[in-house]
Amino acid sequence: MSAFVSAVIVAAGGSVRMGIADSKQFIPLLSRPAIEYTLKAFQKCHLIKEIVIVCREQDNDRINKIIELNGFSKVSKLVKGGDSRADSVRNGIGACSENAKYYAIHDGARPLITVEEIERVVEAAFDTGAATLGTSVKDTIKVVDGFNIIESTPIRSQLRAVQTPQVFERDLYRFALENAGDNLINFTDDCSLIENMGGEVLVVKGNEENIKLTTPIDIVIAESILKSRQQG
Repeated sequence: MSAFVSAVIVAAGGSVRMGIADSKQFIPLLSRPAIEYTLKAFQKCHLIKEIVIVCREQDNDRINKIIELNGFSKVSKLVKGGDSRADSVRNGIGACSENAKYYAIHDGARPLITVEEIERVVEAAFDTGAATLGTSVKDTIKVVDGFNIIESTPIRSQLRAVQTPQVFERDLYRFALENAGDNLINFTDDCSLIENMGGEVLVVKGNEENIKLTTPIDIVIAESILKSRQQG
């Protein structure tokens, strides 16, 4: 029997860059709310034992309806989001089962995650204690100063676009949270917490289709990918 893994779905963010008043979680993709696709993948993954959703209080009723209509039986709790992403994640893991040995933290606005990708990164975390999905970077990346003047060019072969889920052994992640102290708000992803304390995180090969809904063009891309999957 595999270790107990709790998925924490972070779905409490706003939609400023998307340019809409509603939560990104409810953006219709082929007439179904985005978060439905996210939850379906974690529901189907045999390695995930429970799902905790971190969301805005005003979204509770709609998310509960999605859970009920789709029979997402692994969802154990809905938790209020915090002032920052890191605060929201902390609220989420605080609501996880005491049986949890690993946390799989995922952006609710990444609806194209697949069961296979979840399994791959979770199994890697079983071996290493900390793992994340990521893809190679195609473009040449430049580091610029405050005036947009190029300062340096990182070696592209060493760069990765990091995705979620990011999976961590429970005690390691909790220690990393405590170690961050008052600087928690400055961490924009969970791997950074581990890096901050000198820990190592394995990057597992992800899929370029695992995009995050951030701007309107992402909706077009996501629907195109979903149509392709249906036809396949």
